Formats: sequence, C-alpha cells, structure tokens
Amino acid sequence: MRLSRLASAVSALILTTGLALIGAAPAHAAAPSYAALGDSYSAGVGAGSYDSSSGDCKRSTKAYPALWAAAHAPSAFAFTACSGARTGDVLNNQLGPLNASTGLVSISIGGNDAGFSDVMTTCVLNSESTCLARIAQARTYADNTLPGLLDNVYNAIHAKAPNAHVVVVGYPHFYKINGNCWGGLSDTSRAAINGAADELDTVTAKRAANHGFSFADVRGTFTGHELCSGSPWLNSLTFPIDESYHPKAAGQSGGYLPAFSSAA
Repeated sequence: MRLSRLASAVSALILTTGLALIGAAPAHAAAPSYAALGDSYSAGVGAGSYDSSSGDCKRSTKAYPALWAAAHAPSAFAFTACSGARTGDVLNNQLGPLNASTGLVSISIGGNDAGFSDVMTTCVLNSESTCLARIAQARTYADNTLPGLLDNVYNAIHAKAPNAHVVVVGYPHFYKINGNCWGGLSDTSRAAINGAADELDTVTAKRAANHGFSFADVRGTFTGHELCSGSPWLNSLTFPIDESYHPKAAGQSGGYLPAFSSAA
C-alpha cells in the first residue's frame, strides 16, 4: 500500500512539474480592435433598437457591426457609421478612432453618393420612363465619379490604420423579379434598380480589390429575401421615411452578418 501511495505521489509531482514547465493552455485571444464605418446600411437604419446617443446617425444594436462585436468581443469597438453618410462624411467625421493598432475595419459607402435615395423616391413617385432615366444617371455617376471618391476613402483608411484588414461591404438586390408584389413599380423598373445595385457593387468591389481590401457581397445571402419575395428582409415604404428600403433586423443578422463574418 505504501509503495502504491508513493508511486502515485511521484506521478502527481511529475505531472504538476511538467505542466508548470509547459505552461497552461493559452486562453483564446481577444479579437482585434474593430472600427465600423459607413452609411445607413452599416449603421443599421431600418433595424430598430437605435442607440439614443447616436442621434440622427441611428446606429442600431441590431446592425451587423454591433452583432459581430457582441459575438467576438474585440479588444476595442468603434462604431461611427451614420445614416445618410457619403464618402466626404467618412473622411471628415468617421476616421478618428483608426490608428496603427486597429485590426479590422468594415465600411459600406457609395450608395448615397450615387443618389440611391433619390432614385427610389423618383421611381416611386414618377413614371417608369422617369425612373429609368434617373437610374441611368446614377449608373453613370457610379461608373465615372464614384471610383475616385472611393479611392480617397480607402487611401485614408489605409493611411490611418495601415495594419487593418479592411472589409468593404456591398448592397443587396432590392427586388425579386416576378415576385408577389402587386401594384407599385413595374418589373422593368425593379429590374433596373437591381441592375443599378449590381453596378454599384461591381464598382465598389473593383476599387476594394485594387486597394487590397476584401469585399463582402450580400446579394447571395439576401437571395429569396428581397422585396416581393415571401420573406423580405428589406423594408418597403415606411414611416419614418428614412427606414424605407433598408434592411430589417433579420436582414442585418441573416444577410449582412454572415457575409461580413466570412470576409472578416
């Protein structure tokens, strides 16, 4: 019995000493410092649950940046995305938290520069021909003017956060064509709006790639959940009006969050 106890004690001592030399298994490291920039699609307009301190920026606790941060506990989280933001607003108002220790940045921007809000207003209130003409104007802007504006933003992000992994987040198709919507816009107008979203995503993805950034394409995750589908993740015309044609909470969690997480 005594020999058995002695052997057990020696074994325990050896095991304890070995663990002390090797060290305990490391705890999971915190996610890197994360900054979420951009427009209303990143702020979470349309999802509800707005942070009152964000004022007119309407940053939502149900927006994909807040959901990702809650799940991954980054070492720091700066949420500066704002409703109505254009490229110039990002440059002037949203880059303050970025620095050399920032590890992850997300941004959706360009839709307001290209006038998507005015496109939707024009299409809802006017004829099909007027709608199509306004869409053509927005696409021309996206092709000819927006690339340079995006370059300015992406250059500034890299300058302030040179070590960050940057994820540029795109925009979904708004409509399911030949869906279950009755009245309202024609399918011709709806298809043209989707085509404009494609144009915006194509331009944005190309500029992102040229800067070495990742692109999170949400068109796939939103498939089957567009307006005129059986389960839309986008608001139609709403009051307050600024939530119209923006993702609901389900669109943020089911559409934006998976696409961003895959690219982050």
